[in-house]
Amino acid sequence: MAVEYKDYYEVLGVPKDADEKAIKAAYRKLARKFHPDVNPNKAEAESKFKEINEAYEVLSDKEKRPKYDRFGKDWQRAQQAGQAGDFDWSQYQAGPGQGGRTRYSNEDLQDLFGEEAPFSDLFTHLFGAEGARAEPQRATRGRDIEQPVIVTLAEAFKGTVRRLKHAGGPTIEVKIPPGVETGSRMRVKGQGMAGRRGQAGDLWLVITVEEDARFVRKGNDLHTRVQVPLYTAVLGGDVTVSLLEGKARLRIPAETQVGNELRLKGQGMPVYGDVGTRGDLFVTIEVRLPATLTEKERALFQELAGMRPEEK
Repeated sequence: MAVEYKDYYEVLGVPKDADEKAIKAAYRKLARKFHPDVNPNKAEAESKFKEINEAYEVLSDKEKRPKYDRFGKDWQRAQQAGQAGDFDWSQYQAGPGQGGRTRYSNEDLQDLFGEEAPFSDLFTHLFGAEGARAEPQRATRGRDIEQPVIVTLAEAFKGTVRRLKHAGGPTIEVKIPPGVETGSRMRVKGQGMAGRRGQAGDLWLVITVEEDARFVRKGNDLHTRVQVPLYTAVLGGDVTVSLLEGKARLRIPAETQVGNELRLKGQGMPVYGDVGTRGDLFVTIEVRLPATLTEKERALFQELAGMRPEEK
């Protein structure tokens, strides 16, 4: 059966000289677009999501990427040449003057691509498995897997649960604790790729917290805006502020100016890993001007304006 060779740079849509930051940004954008949570029951999106993770696994690894760059550039030509012997393998030989193909053992392949078999059965197809079968296999730990998880800000505030399944593994239920933020990494021990007669790898959840229409998150603090009547801003009073969960009363001091920021202590996000500790909520004041004034109200405003001619 023909092996499909994948250009991991093309999969992520980045140039071959892309730096780590560009690769990570491309990965996060695509992972969010094709994530199964966003595309339920869409096999094509799920297949694309797995392909994106495969590409990121190699290109984000400082040891695997240079080896992929070295051996991956001739994949298509090698595939066409097949076993015909009309492909120049000399650049891949172990040393000068050695004719024919270079044989790679299991340990050679593990040195190139880690403890698990290489992606897309690359070396099995190109170099054959005879040399690998000739040597005894040793017990190895399975490869770790990264799984993007998208949560809302409200879910990050309260904590939530996700049911996850990766290729070849069972469906598992994982708890996302309160306080996670974009970039948080959570380890689920033993839920990575199966090892070769050894311990399974780990599953690493990489969290992305969606933006919220009402709140802006800055670290563990939240920022929001609230409109108050003109009379409350001038004379002082209480207003109700919506929280991520519930409501709170906020005291507005007299003569509060538009744009002033008031703090509700302890009403921000839970601190990840520090139970009982929370950030603060900062409320920016917007003033709601009265509309459809009566003749008496207009006269009173004119009278007030006459008392402060310097502000006209």
